[in-house]
Amino acid sequence: MAMVSLRPVPASWLSALNPGGRLTTTIAGTSLIVSATRTDDGGAVGQVERDWAMFMKTRTGADYSPGPAGLTETASTADGEDVSTGRHPVIDIEENAWELRSMLEIMAPGIEHDYRENGDTRIALMVHGDGSWARAEQTGRELPTVHQGGPRRLWDVLDEARDHWLWEGSLPLYGANVRIGPEGTIHLRRGRWKATIA
Repeated sequence: MAMVSLRPVPASWLSALNPGGRLTTTIAGTSLIVSATRTDDGGAVGQVERDWAMFMKTRTGADYSPGPAGLTETASTADGEDVSTGRHPVIDIEENAWELRSMLEIMAPGIEHDYRENGDTRIALMVHGDGSWARAEQTGRELPTVHQGGPRRLWDVLDEARDHWLWEGSLPLYGANVRIGPEGTIHLRRGRWKATIA
């Protein structure tokens, strides 16, 4: 059982397990708990548990990297290359929507979030190391104004995950089948949905 989150599973951990040995870990940046049993080919098979937990990411050096330098300030104040009206309310995804945050991390790994409130105005920021950023501002129950910049539209990726959630009634993460390759790559599948965590 790992007491840190991983992405992907270290190949050395898999090779240390005997066939039939069991591995349980959380996936970095998500609340997903993966339990898997080692197979004869050096990989493992199992599932994403129907519960959630989060552990800190593994790191080297004295502290975590500072993240995309200066991009949070840009996201806080800049006018976006794209400005639109959002379809869904602004939420604190890190504190109140772990399953949604996990799905977003599978779809677009490495997004960092910030959430602020100022009176009845809620502001969500999303930044990524590739230079992408988004800011959504919502006052009261009005639909939010969304500013986005950089190579990807992060708020659109979040909306795609929320659309799936609303249309299907749930996200496909919890209970998904897991196959881990001998090199540590994690393959998820539930029904027609599939994803890879490398």
